[in-house]
Amino acid sequence: MVAKIDSDTSDREIVITRIIHFPRELVWDAMTNPKHVVNWWGPRGFTTTIEKMEVKPGGTWKHVMRGPDGTNYPNKSTFTEVEKPARLVFVHSGSKVGGPGVNFVSTWTFHELAGNKTRVTIHMVFPSAEDRETVVKTYGAIEGGRQTLTRLAEFIIRKGEPYVIERTYNAPVAKVWTAITDPKAMSEWCFDLQDFKPEFGCEFSFLVEHEGRKYDHRCRVTEVVPGKKIAYTWRYEGYHGDSLVTFELFDEGAKTRLRLTHEGLDHFLPKFERSDFNGGWTKLLGDELPKYLASAESA
Repeated sequence: MVAKIDSDTSDREIVITRIIHFPRELVWDAMTNPKHVVNWWGPRGFTTTIEKMEVKPGGTWKHVMRGPDGTNYPNKSTFTEVEKPARLVFVHSGSKVGGPGVNFVSTWTFHELAGNKTRVTIHMVFPSAEDRETVVKTYGAIEGGRQTLTRLAEFIIRKGEPYVIERTYNAPVAKVWTAITDPKAMSEWCFDLQDFKPEFGCEFSFLVEHEGRKYDHRCRVTEVVPGKKIAYTWRYEGYHGDSLVTFELFDEGAKTRLRLTHEGLDHFLPKFERSDFNGGWTKLLGDELPKYLASAESA
């Protein structure tokens, strides 16, 4: 979400906000510990190498971002305010090799919300409206900021031990891909996902009843590689914590190997037993999906 919050700087600012389903102290640590920052900083496809990161007033942060095409983006910042765990301010300068320079003041705020959630806001103020426009057009700053916050949330999810299950099916990749991405097909072997689309950013929900209780699942698609991979966040309304489900398909001739990875299970509060996820995914991928694929083949 992008919004204007100060009429004096509205023509030369960018504001990006995301609610992350983890406590503020955990989000703060992921943002200020360089060992963590290198795992998520930057838009998708970027890697980051940190030379120095001194999170204190007057401290220096020097890092190089490397784009998917191999282009390097040297960056240097100086922290001017550090109020743990609520607020960070730094003066930033950087560019890509051979590209226009970038200068702005960046303020990150971490607002504690009910349910152990954190609202993270990035507020960047540029010297002029023209400078802002250059950064948006040349560097894709708005979408890059959104993706950076998404990667931050996903990194925190991945810090727990993931659950992984693999199964091989007597069906080609195209049929298995349809089974895990077409809402009508999915309703026949797993969940009723009427508002699901295999598109980045799609938000969908579904209800599951277990032992007399209904669990309201809330999800958002974070990655789609047609025929190969789809991933989406997975959380429960009314519970603290978020997780990430990733389906990967591997072509083995007339057969398809599917690997499901469910990350972040240890973050849920109240705690869910890992055996519950094992039982659920084993039944779905080991029993229900093979039955659906067999019936689809004979239809």
